[in-house]
Amino acid sequence: MIKIVVCGALGRMGTAIGRLVSESPDCELVGGVDVRTGNFYGAPVVEAPRIDAFLEETKPDVLIDFTIASASVENIRAGAAHGVALVVGTTGFSPGQREEIRTAVEGHVPAVISSNYSVGVNIFWTLIRDAARRLGEGYDIEVIEAHHRYKKDAPSGTAKTILEILDEEIGPRTHLHGREGMVERGDEIGVHVIRGGDIVGDHSVLFAGNYEVLELSHRAYDRAVFASGAVRAAVWVPGRKPGIYGMGDVLGLS
Repeated sequence: MIKIVVCGALGRMGTAIGRLVSESPDCELVGGVDVRTGNFYGAPVVEAPRIDAFLEETKPDVLIDFTIASASVENIRAGAAHGVALVVGTTGFSPGQREEIRTAVEGHVPAVISSNYSVGVNIFWTLIRDAARRLGEGYDIEVIEAHHRYKKDAPSGTAKTILEILDEEIGPRTHLHGREGMVERGDEIGVHVIRGGDIVGDHSVLFAGNYEVLELSHRAYDRAVFASGAVRAAVWVPGRKPGIYGMGDVLGLS
């Protein structure tokens, strides 16, 4: 039985993850961490400043973190210091924060860190890579993403991963965030962000050539798709060698 603590327990993603963990025959939900105390599917939720003491008390196998970047760095540090394997779905990290995470994790604990835990999105990234490799020359590329009105980081972490894949396959191009006025198109990648309502997560990549357009897209209808992937990663990661893994490793795609 894999003992799990969820950071961001009382948020929308944390609640979805907690429900699946509590229902899983392979997992035990031992508690949560958030900005306030509460109850979490029968397990206690403690305030973030108590995370070290809570990890010492509960001795979980895995810490799952879906919070905000600044809080996530502290949670990762605490988990690594207590020898707890990590599953991190928080996005919006700065380069400096990414380096802090790498230092905390490497040589200490195994950690799955991904901007998206959907199985479909990870296949989507594989298809984008293949398309970019074949269509990189002679096709204009546009990236469009949409999320709910409360999402703070833009573009999304998933869109940033798409841009990283495109840069790896076709070479670095300027990322032009939106267009306005008299703007002549060059070889840039257009990046367009939509925020509104309760959109869970939509991502599309357009490869536009003369006389044809190829569009690859993924749409999430419920946060459960991300939560189920995170729980799948939490079952996979205990006992792995210390280091940073991606969801592609969990799914056998890497």
